[in-house]
Amino acid sequence: NQLTNCRNHISEFKESILRLKNKTERNRQELLNAFKEMKLDISEKEHDAQNAVEKKVNTSDMNETVSDAFEVLKFFFPHLRKVDRIYPNVIKGREKTGVTFALGISTVNRGNYSYLKQTLTSLLSRMTLPEEKDSVVIVSIADSNENYVKSVVDMITKKFKRQVTSGSLEVISIPAYFYPNISHAARSTDDSEKLESWRIKQVLDFCFLMLYAQPKAMYYLQLEDDIIANKMYLTKITDFVHNITSNNWLYIEFSVLGFIGKLFKSEDLTDFVRFFLMFYKDKPVDLLLGDIFLVKMCTPGEALEKCIEQNKHIRIRYKPSLFQHVGIQSSYPGREQYFKDIYY
Repeated sequence: NQLTNCRNHISEFKESILRLKNKTERNRQELLNAFKEMKLDISEKEHDAQNAVEKKVNTSDMNETVSDAFEVLKFFFPHLRKVDRIYPNVIKGREKTGVTFALGISTVNRGNYSYLKQTLTSLLSRMTLPEEKDSVVIVSIADSNENYVKSVVDMITKKFKRQVTSGSLEVISIPAYFYPNISHAARSTDDSEKLESWRIKQVLDFCFLMLYAQPKAMYYLQLEDDIIANKMYLTKITDFVHNITSNNWLYIEFSVLGFIGKLFKSEDLTDFVRFFLMFYKDKPVDLLLGDIFLVKMCTPGEALEKCIEQNKHIRIRYKPSLFQHVGIQSSYPGREQYFKDIYY
């Protein structure tokens, strides 16, 4: 009887051990699954956090000087006075400062056409490494279409990964709240009003980009997203600027077309932007650029010939041109343009 009881106890003990073993295995699997879910959750949160950093720079990391440069906008646009801090949506970049040249490119969606990759390839491949280190190319996306913004960022980060990582190439996007209410013209069926809205927005796009670039470099070079550059263009610009005996010049033209290839001293950019913002509804930006000289250099009653002669000393033209316009599809929907710089 004792032996039988002992065997029964042993059998019950084995069954208890087996149940405990099975329960332990289930607990182990549940724990492993929980760890996997935690790991996946952490990975997703890290990915989301990284995207957030890339989408918009943290306010604690903002460059105070760059941010202050936008304060001038509040004088011209009352709707911005309610905004605590005006700053672009920084998609990619290291906010590089203290360089000699900042090259500004504004880009918008042209539908099935894009010249930006060709433009950046031309500009970056024709810099020497020391020139690349001492400059920053800023691509400003002046378009609210999120798919277009993402496509530009993806293209640049894949094609120009080294330059983005080093800080020599930045991408920003202009926040929608920056623009005053010009949407009525954009919705109009009148082509002239649509064209007017497009021209107004273009002036504002340039102003925002110029203010962002102003604290970064000694000189600012305005370009467009559908151009190519001449070989050693930055070397030639550097040599030409250093050989100018007077420092009274307001800008140098390295292309005769529109707003392409215009070099400014960064310290003068705020004055140019103020002038553009006073008359942004009246004329395209390249025509406003010419008006600045009439205001600054031509006194009432002065002979036009004398005024033109004075302009030559502060509005300098370099030949041959260092940049050529290659885009055919205009940023204005449905328009084609075949402008070429005959001095290139």
